Amino acid sequence: MKKYIIICLVLIFGLAPKGKAQIDEDKMGAWYMYFYNTSSNKGPWGVQGDIQYRNFNSLGDLEQLLLRSGLTYKPQNANIKFTLGYGNITTGTYGDNDSTSQENRIYQEALYPVKFGKRFYTNHRFRYEQRFVENQDYRTRYRYNLFLNIPLNKLTMGKNTLYLALYNELFINGERSIGKNRDVEIFDRNRLYAALGFFVKKHIKIQLGVMNQTTNTTQKNQLQLSLHHNIQ
Repeated sequence: MKKYIIICLVLIFGLAPKGKAQIDEDKMGAWYMYFYNTSSNKGPWGVQGDIQYRNFNSLGDLEQLLLRSGLTYKPQNANIKFTLGYGNITTGTYGDNDSTSQENRIYQEALYPVKFGKRFYTNHRFRYEQRFVENQDYRTRYRYNLFLNIPLNKLTMGKNTLYLALYNELFINGERSIGKNRDVEIFDRNRLYAALGFFVKKHIKIQLGVMNQTTNTTQKNQLQLSLHHNIQ
């Protein structure tokens, strides 16, 4: 199992080619994240969201501050969850420039978990975004994320479980034109992630890993530290 973890990390760090960009792609950034989710035993409704503080470096050079929350609905006797949500995103500028831009975002998503065998826990997330970005025309984006969690010291995911967390997320732009004779590519970005996670309690887990983000112009590794809280 240790060999499998090492192979995953090597794939992220070593195999992808370097692009050219104004940002320093060789300097690892850092994302600090809190995810929350509520579920009610009395009905299908709940709330989920996240707070993310993203940096071009380890701390201080703001890349993005993301605040997001949504209303969830899980149909009775169906293993799927739907979300309607809103996000506010403040995007910074690399380096000493402190200027920022704003984005408001509405999104809809479907989350569909599937378990394979005794150890492989997957989640399929489909998300559609309506984006209102400062100084740009109205935009949309499609996202698909495949998550995979593999418990290492137990067969099931629960308290005191150490697990391997992997995901790959693909982003596709809807509209090509963003205004003022500017265009974007259909491919927006791809995120590939590997981490170790640990269940501190039944409803609280932490993850520490690395995410490699590739766009049309940049490729950069991001250290990610996240807290996941299932509020009962």
